[in-house]
Amino acid sequence: MKRDYWEIVQAMPAAELAELMRRFEDLGLYGVWSPQIHFPPFVTLAAAAMASKRLKLGTGIALAFVRSPVETALSALDIDRLSGGRMVLGLGTSVRDWNERVHGVVYGKPVKHLREIVTTVRAIVEKGHTGELGEIEGAYHRFDMRGFSIRKPVRSSIPIYLPALFEKTVALAAETADGLLGHPVWSQRWVEEQSRRLGEALAARGRKRADFHVNLWNYAAIAGDRKRAIDDMRGTVAFYSSIAQYRKYYAAQGFGAQADAVIAAAARKDTAAMLKAVPDEMVTTFAVAGTPDEVRERVAKLWQHADSMTLSPPQYFVAPARFNEYRAALVETLYQAA
Repeated sequence: MKRDYWEIVQAMPAAELAELMRRFEDLGLYGVWSPQIHFPPFVTLAAAAMASKRLKLGTGIALAFVRSPVETALSALDIDRLSGGRMVLGLGTSVRDWNERVHGVVYGKPVKHLREIVTTVRAIVEKGHTGELGEIEGAYHRFDMRGFSIRKPVRSSIPIYLPALFEKTVALAAETADGLLGHPVWSQRWVEEQSRRLGEALAARGRKRADFHVNLWNYAAIAGDRKRAIDDMRGTVAFYSSIAQYRKYYAAQGFGAQADAVIAAAARKDTAAMLKAVPDEMVTTFAVAGTPDEVRERVAKLWQHADSMTLSPPQYFVAPARFNEYRAALVETLYQAA
Protein backbone atom coordinates (compact mmCIF):
# COMPACT_ATOMS: atom_id res chain seq x y z
CA MET A 1 0.00 0.00 0.00
CA LYS A 2 1.44 3.35 -1.05
CA ARG A 3 1.97 5.84 1.74
CA ASP A 4 1.25 9.51 1.01
CA TYR A 5 3.81 11.80 2.65
CA TRP A 6 3.90 15.58 2.66
CA GLU A 7 6.99 17.73 3.05
CA ILE A 8 7.41 21.33 4.19
CA VAL A 9 8.68 24.22 2.08
CA GLN A 10 9.41 27.83 2.90
CA ALA A 11 10.56 30.71 0.69
CA MET A 12 14.04 30.29 -0.81
CA PRO A 13 15.86 31.34 -3.99
CA ALA A 14 13.91 30.29 -7.08
CA ALA A 15 16.50 27.84 -8.40
CA GLU A 16 16.70 26.09 -5.02
CA LEU A 17 12.93 25.88 -4.79
CA ALA A 18 12.65 24.42 -8.29
CA GLU A 19 15.27 21.79 -7.47
CA LEU A 20 13.54 20.90 -4.21
CA MET A 21 10.17 20.48 -5.94
CA ARG A 22 11.80 18.23 -8.56
CA ARG A 23 13.35 16.13 -5.82
CA PHE A 24 10.07 15.81 -3.94
CA GLU A 25 8.24 14.73 -7.08
CA ASP A 26 10.98 12.22 -7.93
CA LEU A 27 10.53 10.75 -4.44
CA GLY A 28 6.83 10.33 -5.14
CA LEU A 29 5.73 12.60 -2.30
CA TYR A 30 2.08 13.55 -2.08
CA GLY A 31 2.32 17.27 -1.39
CA VAL A 32 4.05 20.20 0.28
CA TRP A 33 2.87 22.44 3.08
CA SER A 34 3.99 26.03 3.42
CA PRO A 35 3.54 27.13 7.04
CA GLN A 36 2.81 30.65 8.17
CA ILE A 37 5.36 31.20 10.90
CA HIS A 38 6.63 34.69 10.10
CA PHE A 39 5.69 35.00 6.41
CA PRO A 40 2.39 34.36 4.61
CA PRO A 41 2.40 30.98 2.84
CA PHE A 42 0.68 31.95 -0.41
CA VAL A 43 3.65 33.45 -2.29
CA THR A 44 5.78 30.37 -1.63
CA LEU A 45 3.00 28.08 -2.81
CA ALA A 46 2.54 30.13 -5.97
CA ALA A 47 6.22 29.62 -6.75
CA ALA A 48 5.91 25.91 -5.92
CA ALA A 49 2.95 25.66 -8.28
CA MET A 50 5.14 26.89 -11.14
CA ALA A 51 7.96 24.49 -10.24
CA SER A 52 5.90 21.31 -9.83
CA LYS A 53 3.39 19.26 -11.80
CA ARG A 54 1.51 16.99 -9.44
CA LEU A 55 2.31 17.84 -5.80
CA LYS A 56 -0.60 19.00 -3.67
CA LEU A 57 0.05 22.54 -2.41
CA GLY A 58 -1.18 23.32 1.08
CA THR A 59 -1.08 26.20 3.50
CA GLY A 60 0.04 24.39 6.61
CA ILE A 61 -1.28 26.50 8.12
CA ALA A 62 -2.38 30.00 7.13
CA LEU A 63 -3.34 32.10 10.13
CA ALA A 64 -7.06 32.56 9.73
CA PHE A 65 -7.52 35.79 11.67
CA VAL A 66 -4.72 38.00 10.31
CA ARG A 67 -6.24 38.75 6.91
CA SER A 68 -9.68 39.34 5.47
CA PRO A 69 -11.56 36.13 4.58
CA VAL A 70 -11.99 37.64 1.12
CA GLU A 71 -8.22 37.95 0.72
CA THR A 72 -7.74 34.38 1.94
CA ALA A 73 -10.32 33.00 -0.48
CA LEU A 74 -8.93 34.93 -3.47
CA SER A 75 -5.36 33.86 -2.67
CA ALA A 76 -6.44 30.22 -2.54
CA LEU A 77 -8.29 30.57 -5.84
CA ASP A 78 -5.22 32.11 -7.49
CA ILE A 79 -2.98 29.23 -6.42
CA ASP A 80 -5.60 26.71 -7.50
CA ARG A 81 -5.62 28.33 -10.94
CA LEU A 82 -1.82 28.46 -11.17
CA SER A 83 -1.51 24.81 -10.18
CA GLY A 84 -4.39 23.38 -12.16
CA GLY A 85 -6.42 22.44 -9.12
CA ARG A 86 -3.84 21.30 -6.55
CA MET A 87 -4.53 23.76 -3.73
CA VAL A 88 -5.40 22.67 -0.17
CA LEU A 89 -6.32 25.49 2.19
CA GLY A 90 -5.20 24.86 5.75
CA LEU A 91 -6.57 27.46 8.16
CA GLY A 92 -5.86 27.71 11.87
CA THR A 93 -6.09 29.99 14.86
CA SER A 94 -2.52 29.85 16.22
CA VAL A 95 -2.16 31.15 19.78
CA ARG A 96 -3.74 34.27 21.22
CA ASP A 97 -0.43 36.06 21.92
CA TRP A 98 0.78 35.74 18.33
CA ASN A 99 -2.49 37.14 16.96
CA GLU A 100 -2.98 40.00 19.40
CA ARG A 101 0.57 41.07 20.20
CA VAL A 102 2.37 40.44 16.89
CA HIS A 103 -0.39 40.91 14.33
CA GLY A 104 -2.62 43.27 16.28
CA VAL A 105 -5.85 41.48 15.35
CA VAL A 106 -8.87 40.28 17.29
CA TYR A 107 -8.59 36.69 18.52
CA GLY A 108 -11.97 36.49 20.20
CA LYS A 109 -13.46 33.06 20.82
CA PRO A 110 -11.21 31.07 18.52
CA VAL A 111 -13.53 28.18 17.62
CA LYS A 112 -16.45 30.49 16.86
CA HIS A 113 -14.13 32.87 14.97
CA LEU A 114 -12.61 30.06 12.89
CA ARG A 115 -16.04 28.63 12.06
CA GLU A 116 -17.07 32.02 10.69
CA ILE A 117 -13.88 32.33 8.62
CA VAL A 118 -14.28 28.85 7.11
CA THR A 119 -17.92 29.44 6.24
CA THR A 120 -17.16 32.79 4.62
CA VAL A 121 -14.12 31.58 2.68
CA ARG A 122 -16.02 28.56 1.37
CA ALA A 123 -18.91 30.76 0.23
CA ILE A 124 -16.56 33.07 -1.69
CA VAL A 125 -14.67 30.17 -3.30
CA GLU A 126 -17.82 28.38 -4.38
CA LYS A 127 -20.13 31.29 -5.21
CA GLY A 128 -17.89 34.29 -5.79
CA HIS A 129 -18.24 33.87 -9.57
CA THR A 130 -22.01 33.36 -9.61
CA GLY A 131 -23.24 36.73 -8.35
CA GLU A 132 -25.21 34.96 -5.61
CA LEU A 133 -23.35 36.49 -2.68
CA GLY A 134 -25.04 39.30 -0.86
CA GLU A 135 -24.45 40.75 2.58
CA ILE A 136 -22.54 38.51 4.95
CA GLU A 137 -23.14 39.35 8.61
CA GLY A 138 -20.94 37.65 11.16
CA ALA A 139 -19.78 38.30 14.69
CA TYR A 140 -16.27 39.14 13.50
CA HIS A 141 -16.63 40.12 9.84
CA ARG A 142 -19.28 41.92 7.81
CA PHE A 143 -19.21 42.18 4.03
CA ASP A 144 -21.40 43.54 1.30
CA MET A 145 -20.68 41.23 -1.64
CA ARG A 146 -23.44 42.55 -3.88
CA GLY A 147 -21.95 43.17 -7.29
CA PHE A 148 -18.86 41.13 -6.42
CA SER A 149 -17.84 38.75 -9.18
CA ILE A 150 -14.67 36.85 -10.08
CA ARG A 151 -13.62 34.51 -12.85
CA LYS A 152 -15.04 31.03 -12.76
CA PRO A 153 -12.63 28.90 -10.69
CA VAL A 154 -10.94 25.77 -12.02
CA ARG A 155 -12.81 23.65 -9.44
CA SER A 156 -16.20 23.93 -7.82
CA SER A 157 -14.58 23.79 -4.39
CA ILE A 158 -11.16 23.92 -2.71
CA PRO A 159 -10.61 21.53 0.19
CA ILE A 160 -10.25 23.22 3.56
CA TYR A 161 -8.33 21.49 6.35
CA LEU A 162 -8.31 22.59 9.98
CA PRO A 163 -5.53 21.85 12.47
CA ALA A 164 -6.45 20.67 15.93
CA LEU A 165 -4.82 20.31 19.31
CA PHE A 166 -7.95 20.03 21.45
CA GLU A 167 -11.30 18.28 21.03
CA LYS A 168 -13.35 21.36 20.09
CA THR A 169 -11.33 21.97 16.96
CA VAL A 170 -11.59 18.29 15.99
CA ALA A 171 -15.36 18.67 16.23
CA LEU A 172 -15.22 21.90 14.22
CA ALA A 173 -13.26 20.16 11.47
CA ALA A 174 -15.91 17.42 11.32
CA GLU A 175 -18.60 20.10 11.11
CA THR A 176 -17.13 22.50 8.56
CA ALA A 177 -13.97 21.16 6.89
CA ASP A 178 -12.81 18.58 4.38
CA GLY A 179 -9.81 17.44 6.35
CA LEU A 180 -7.99 17.56 9.67
CA LEU A 181 -4.35 18.29 10.42
CA GLY A 182 -3.24 16.64 13.63
CA HIS A 183 -1.09 18.93 15.76
CA PRO A 184 2.66 18.20 15.54
CA VAL A 185 2.79 17.31 19.25
CA TRP A 186 -0.13 14.88 19.27
CA SER A 187 0.93 11.78 21.18
CA GLN A 188 -0.08 8.27 20.11
CA ARG A 189 -2.70 8.25 22.85
CA TRP A 190 -4.05 11.62 21.70
CA VAL A 191 -4.13 10.46 18.08
CA GLU A 192 -6.23 7.47 19.06
CA GLU A 193 -8.60 9.49 21.25
CA GLN A 194 -9.11 12.26 18.68
CA SER A 195 -9.58 9.75 15.86
CA ARG A 196 -12.43 8.22 17.82
CA ARG A 197 -13.94 11.64 18.51
CA LEU A 198 -13.59 12.60 14.86
CA GLY A 199 -15.41 9.45 13.75
CA GLU A 200 -18.23 10.13 16.19
CA ALA A 201 -18.51 13.78 15.16
CA LEU A 202 -18.60 12.92 11.46
CA ALA A 203 -21.22 10.22 12.00
CA ALA A 204 -23.39 12.63 13.99
CA ARG A 205 -23.46 14.88 10.92
CA GLY A 206 -24.14 12.06 8.50
CA ARG A 207 -20.64 12.23 7.04
CA LYS A 208 -18.47 9.27 6.11
CA ARG A 209 -14.92 8.99 7.41
CA ALA A 210 -13.88 7.79 3.93
CA ASP A 211 -14.87 11.20 2.52
CA PHE A 212 -12.74 13.09 5.04
CA HIS A 213 -8.93 13.42 4.97
CA VAL A 214 -6.73 13.13 8.06
CA ASN A 215 -3.12 14.26 7.86
CA LEU A 216 -1.08 13.41 10.94
CA TRP A 217 1.85 15.74 11.46
CA ASN A 218 4.71 14.85 13.75
CA TYR A 219 8.35 15.58 14.36
CA ALA A 220 10.69 12.64 13.73
CA ALA A 221 14.38 12.08 14.45
CA ILE A 222 15.91 8.88 13.11
CA ALA A 223 19.44 7.86 14.07
CA GLY A 224 21.43 4.71 14.73
CA ASP A 225 22.19 6.22 18.15
CA ARG A 226 18.83 6.34 19.93
CA LYS A 227 20.12 8.70 22.63
CA ARG A 228 21.32 11.21 20.05
CA ALA A 229 17.94 11.20 18.32
CA ILE A 230 16.15 11.88 21.60
CA ASP A 231 18.61 14.59 22.64
CA ASP A 232 18.28 16.36 19.30
CA MET A 233 14.48 16.22 19.49
CA ARG A 234 14.39 17.56 23.06
CA GLY A 235 14.59 21.19 21.95
CA THR A 236 11.57 20.90 19.66
CA VAL A 237 9.47 19.33 22.42
CA ALA A 238 10.70 22.04 24.79
CA PHE A 239 9.70 24.78 22.36
CA TYR A 240 6.09 23.58 22.14
CA SER A 241 5.98 22.91 25.88
CA SER A 242 6.91 26.54 26.50
CA ILE A 243 3.63 27.78 24.99
CA ALA A 244 1.47 28.58 28.01
CA GLN A 245 -1.76 28.15 26.04
CA TYR A 246 -0.85 24.48 25.51
CA ARG A 247 -0.17 23.77 29.19
CA LYS A 248 -3.46 21.96 29.81
CA TYR A 249 -2.68 19.59 26.93
CA TYR A 250 0.53 18.42 28.57
CA ALA A 251 -1.14 18.25 31.99
CA ALA A 252 -3.86 15.99 30.57
CA GLN A 253 -1.17 13.46 29.73
CA GLY A 254 0.75 13.62 32.98
CA PHE A 255 3.40 16.19 32.04
CA GLY A 256 1.93 19.32 33.62
CA ALA A 257 4.81 19.87 36.06
CA GLN A 258 7.38 19.51 33.30
CA ALA A 259 5.49 21.96 31.10
CA ASP A 260 5.33 24.44 33.98
CA ALA A 261 9.10 24.20 34.40
CA VAL A 262 9.66 24.78 30.69
CA ILE A 263 7.29 27.76 30.63
CA ALA A 264 9.10 29.32 33.59
CA ALA A 265 12.52 28.71 32.02
CA ALA A 266 11.38 30.18 28.72
CA ALA A 267 10.17 33.31 30.51
CA ARG A 268 13.71 33.68 31.91
CA LYS A 269 15.16 32.95 28.44
CA ASP A 270 17.08 30.07 30.01
CA THR A 271 17.44 27.57 27.18
CA ALA A 272 19.52 25.13 29.21
CA ALA A 273 16.82 24.94 31.88
CA MET A 274 14.15 24.46 29.23
CA LEU A 275 15.97 21.45 27.85
CA LYS A 276 16.73 20.03 31.27
CA ALA A 277 13.03 20.18 32.21
CA VAL A 278 12.07 17.81 29.37
CA PRO A 279 12.79 14.14 30.27
CA ASP A 280 13.36 11.45 27.67
CA GLU A 281 9.89 10.01 28.24
CA MET A 282 8.34 13.38 27.38
CA VAL A 283 10.35 13.54 24.15
CA THR A 284 9.27 10.08 23.00
CA THR A 285 5.65 10.72 24.01
CA PHE A 286 5.20 13.90 21.97
CA ALA A 287 7.62 13.21 19.11
CA VAL A 288 9.01 10.29 17.17
CA ALA A 289 12.66 9.72 18.03
CA GLY A 290 14.82 6.63 17.91
CA THR A 291 16.45 4.06 15.69
CA PRO A 292 15.11 3.31 12.20
CA ASP A 293 13.27 0.21 13.44
CA GLU A 294 11.75 2.08 16.38
CA VAL A 295 10.56 4.90 14.14
CA ARG A 296 9.08 2.50 11.57
CA GLU A 297 7.12 0.81 14.35
CA ARG A 298 5.83 4.10 15.77
CA VAL A 299 4.93 5.47 12.35
CA ALA A 300 3.09 2.26 11.46
CA LYS A 301 0.83 2.84 14.47
CA LEU A 302 0.14 6.39 13.32
CA TRP A 303 -0.78 5.15 9.86
CA GLN A 304 -3.71 3.25 11.37
CA HIS A 305 -5.41 6.64 11.78
CA ALA A 306 -4.00 8.69 8.87
CA ASP A 307 -4.75 9.18 5.19
CA SER A 308 -1.49 11.06 4.73
CA MET A 309 1.36 12.09 6.98
CA THR A 310 3.81 14.95 7.44
CA LEU A 311 7.04 14.18 9.26
CA SER A 312 9.51 16.93 10.10
CA PRO A 313 13.07 16.76 11.42
CA PRO A 314 13.68 18.45 14.78
CA GLN A 315 13.68 22.20 14.20
CA TYR A 316 14.45 23.95 17.47
CA PHE A 317 17.79 24.14 19.29
CA VAL A 318 19.44 21.73 16.83
CA ALA A 319 22.34 22.42 14.46
CA PRO A 320 21.42 22.95 10.77
CA ALA A 321 23.73 20.12 9.72
CA ARG A 322 21.85 17.74 12.00
CA PHE A 323 18.55 18.94 10.53
CA ASN A 324 19.73 17.93 7.07
CA GLU A 325 20.92 14.56 8.37
CA TYR A 326 17.51 13.87 9.85
CA ARG A 327 15.73 14.88 6.66
CA ALA A 328 17.97 12.46 4.72
CA ALA A 329 17.13 9.73 7.26
CA LEU A 330 13.41 10.29 6.68
CA VAL A 331 13.93 9.82 2.95
CA GLU A 332 15.97 6.64 3.38
CA THR A 333 13.87 5.09 6.13
CA LEU A 334 10.33 6.02 5.11
CA TYR A 335 9.86 7.88 1.83
CA GLN A 336 11.81 5.50 -0.38
CA ALA A 337 10.07 2.59 1.29
CA ALA A 338 6.67 4.13 0.60
